[in-house]
Amino acid sequence: MSQSPSLNTWSEALSGFYIGWLPLGLLIVAAIPLVFIALYALTYGVYGERKISAFMQDRLGPMEVGPWGLLQTLADILKLLQKEDIVPTVADKFLFVIGPVIMFVGSFMAFAVLPFGPAFIGADLNVGLFYAIGIVAFEVVGILASGWGSNNKWALYGAIRSVAQIVSYEIPASIALLCGAMMAGSLSMQQFSVMQAGPYGFIHYYLFSNPIAWLPFIIYLISSLAETNRAPFDIPEAESELVAGFFTEYSGMKFAMFFLAEYGSMFMVSAILSIVFLGGWASPLPNVGGLALNDLTSGPAWGAFWIIMKGFFFIFVQMWLRWTLPRLRVDQLMYLCWKVLTPFSFIAFVLTAVWEIYK
Repeated sequence: MSQSPSLNTWSEALSGFYIGWLPLGLLIVAAIPLVFIALYALTYGVYGERKISAFMQDRLGPMEVGPWGLLQTLADILKLLQKEDIVPTVADKFLFVIGPVIMFVGSFMAFAVLPFGPAFIGADLNVGLFYAIGIVAFEVVGILASGWGSNNKWALYGAIRSVAQIVSYEIPASIALLCGAMMAGSLSMQQFSVMQAGPYGFIHYYLFSNPIAWLPFIIYLISSLAETNRAPFDIPEAESELVAGFFTEYSGMKFAMFFLAEYGSMFMVSAILSIVFLGGWASPLPNVGGLALNDLTSGPAWGAFWIIMKGFFFIFVQMWLRWTLPRLRVDQLMYLCWKVLTPFSFIAFVLTAVWEIYK
């Protein structure tokens, strides 16, 4: 008969939960503010989208609920929570329900390997970059389940378009990120920031220290727009053609989960771009003369500030492009991927390898 484990056995098992000198409980407490920051950023990403689009179109945007419309997003969330959750009679109920859940969970899974500072990282995997790339493929399952499970031709068209688009653009995006992995000599997301930190600030960033890095940087920036279905690659959600794309039949909180997943993915790809090419949590300010700006703006709290600000900047760029560029056709989308970005990503890969060998 099996015996219950002794106290020493449990102590040995629990000792594995210690990371350095920080116990697991303290690490969780330290991560709580970052979780709230992430949720706040995703929730108010909608507010930012409205205000930025309003500014670009010379109008005010939401102004009624709260000062400057700051509470409009909270009002929308309360409204969606109270709306009736409608499931079409002819829908595949299991796929219809599980689709938005997969999308929502998938968009947040990559946060586990995003380093928010020297001490703030959920899991410092030695294959963290590979894990982050794989999360995008995981979201495809949710999109296809939602489109197929809706039993609606517009939803199915949108899902097929999205799957084809994401799978295609994963190739140049992955190759571009592998260029960064060659520069860092590691797939660890934490290692990217460590390698780009230094007293001269942004001069240490790969984007400024490596003349080849601009090519994979631009390739991933374009590919990330397609992977998150953002304009000018919002073909899966083309309102004039597909009503609302793969979430046409959704309402209530399931509809809100798609929006949260979209803005979660926007922050995820923006953070990855910042970590791989722009130092992540490393301070951009240099030590100049007697001013130790880099030393003063480095540390755990400053690290979280820098990576969040860099992520917000690229989210702003995504919103800016949405209200500036027209939507591409499907043939233009695939031409750009297979005949432009993919060949140039291989060129960037070879040039990066040559640079790293002979620099």
